[in-house]
Formats: sequence, structure tokens, C-alpha cells
Amino acid sequence: MSIPTLLLHPYQHFLNSLRIPSPRLHCILHSGLSGPPGAGKSTFIEYFGKMLTERGHRLSVLAVDPSSCTSGGSLLGDKTRMIELSRDMNAYIRPSPTSGTLGGVTRTTNEAILLCEGGGYDIILIETVGVGQSEFAVADMVDMFVLLLPPAGGDELQGIKRGIIEMADLVVITKSDGDLVVPARRIQAEYVSALKLLRRRSGVWRPKVIRISARSGEGISEMWDAMREFQQVMLASGELTTKRQKQQRVWMWNLIQENILEHFKTQPGIREQIPLMERKVLSGALSPGLAADLLLKAFKSKP
Repeated sequence: MSIPTLLLHPYQHFLNSLRIPSPRLHCILHSGLSGPPGAGKSTFIEYFGKMLTERGHRLSVLAVDPSSCTSGGSLLGDKTRMIELSRDMNAYIRPSPTSGTLGGVTRTTNEAILLCEGGGYDIILIETVGVGQSEFAVADMVDMFVLLLPPAGGDELQGIKRGIIEMADLVVITKSDGDLVVPARRIQAEYVSALKLLRRRSGVWRPKVIRISARSGEGISEMWDAMREFQQVMLASGELTTKRQKQQRVWMWNLIQENILEHFKTQPGIREQIPLMERKVLSGALSPGLAADLLLKAFKSKP
């Protein structure tokens, strides 16, 4: 059992002891932030975080860094790009490696979110790696999914996968200052039109497109107002409560899948066969499907 899981037990016991949900828990906002490299995620979080702490909020940033496929290492350099925020006593920044996890979300992110809740943080941001279909993982952990996009990245409507746009509750065009104001306005108009053609995930919330500049601060207060409006609307309709309940179910099945795979790989008799089957697949002596069937058959035959 992992250390985060052990630490969670007292807090989860407290939550289970409540006959009705605590009003404070409904005030905690879980928000996922994602965007392509160069979208200015860290710069935005630095400015946004300082604004929130100055307004009396306690902010937790769970920043996920990609792990190297070659060495397995991770730079974990987010704190170096959030110098002022990292010194703020009302902010907590936790960089974590993906360690090969699909979607740029570590396996302990759910536990970390709950621990931050128990630690008194009322706003929790999860900054994920890149943009792709695998980023659906973060949507199963947060209340609100925010997509950050730069204004000068080419044809964004074709370059960003349609599925990610559908998952976004708020699309934010960053770096809307200087010579990039005009491109930012154009991209904003394109996304406003595009979102009208997509099926809405919520019956009470229509995704918005906002332009911001972390350099001048333009639009960031309006973005926070939109995030608060989202939380209030979703809470009043009951959708937020239902969403969190469904996320708990997804979390349970994710843990089951991870543990079953780990149990499979470490099962005596199977553990010794895996390298042999891998060599046969690499040499072409066995197809991947047949090798998988043989391993699963051996696993099922175990008492």
C-alpha cells in the first residue's frame, strides 16, 4: 500500500462519517489545466496563483512533468518557472513525474487531491502534460477542465484533437498582448464558432472562450469569474455532485486495473514465462495475440 493511500485513510474515514456533504468540500475547486508546449501554462499559473492567494485563497498546484522514455527520469522543473508562487506560504507546488503513465497524470494524483483538501487548500490545479486524446484521464479527476492555447500555433482547429475541445469547460487563449492581440482575437472567434457545433457535456453550462495575458494581467480576473460561475452553476444544478460521484467509480476501477496487472506480472509461474513470450514476439515466432492468450490461459489455470 502506498504512503499517500495510508495517509488518506483518516481523512476518508472523516468524510464517510459525515451524514451530509460538508459545505466546505463543495467550496473546493478541482481544475485541470492542459495545453501544448509553449502555451504559457507555468507563466499563467504563477500570475493566477498570486492573484488567488492575495484574495485569501489557499492554492495547491499538482504539476505533472513528463518522464524520459530512455532514462525514466523527469526534470521536475515547474518550481523554477513559478519562483514567486513557490515562496508564497499560501501556495503549495508539487511537481510529479508521469513515470510512463498514460495521459500525463500520475497514478497517485487522486490521492494527492484529497490530501490537499485535507490540508486546507480550497483551490487545486492539476497541470498536465501536453494535449492529446490520452488527456481524458484528467477529466475524470477534476470539476473543470481548462484548455490553454497559444494564439500563434498555426491552424489550431485542425491541430488540436476534437475530443479535447469537447472535454473543455473553458478555452483560454494565452499571450494576448503586443503583436499577438490580433491573432488571439481571430483564434477566439474561431473557437467560439467551433464550440457551437460540438455536443455539450453539461445541461447547464456552455463552454466559454476567453483571452488572457499573464504579462499584463488582462483577462485573468474575468477567467477566475468564469471559473467561479461554473462552480456555482454546476453545484446548484446538482451536476457537480453527480460528477464527483462518477469520478469515484472511475478511480475505483482504475485502481483495480492497475492492481490486477501488477498481480498478473508478479504471479509465480507467469513471471518466468513473460520474458520468454516477449522474446518469441520480438523474433516473430509468436503473434502478440497468441502470446497474450497463452499467458492468460496459464494465469487462469493457477489455483
